[in-house]
Amino acid sequence: MATLYTKTKLYLEANSKIWNDTKVSLQNDGSGDYIKSWSYDIAKPTAEQLATYETAGNTKESNQTVIATRKSLYGSWDKQLEEINEQGIDTWKARIAQIKSDNPKE
Repeated sequence: MATLYTKTKLYLEANSKIWNDTKVSLQNDGSGDYIKSWSYDIAKPTAEQLATYETAGNTKESNQTVIATRKSLYGSWDKQLEEINEQGIDTWKARIAQIKSDNPKE
């Protein structure tokens, strides 16, 4: 299930806005997340509107996990440059392609 943050961010992006902590705040008082404050010049999204972003939100969150996994497998920039220098760019490209193949985005 996509988080309220992700669905709200997608709602903002769909309305040509960007997330701004001074214009929106989320809160959870133990009964679930909700939008505590909203000061954008567009209507605060309803629960029904946010629900329409569930699938896209799940995909975004899943892809963020995949990207984090890929980054950890790629290694640091200096290690990658060392690999390119010592083993050649083709070896590096093949390794990166395999990491992407093993960890596909949705």
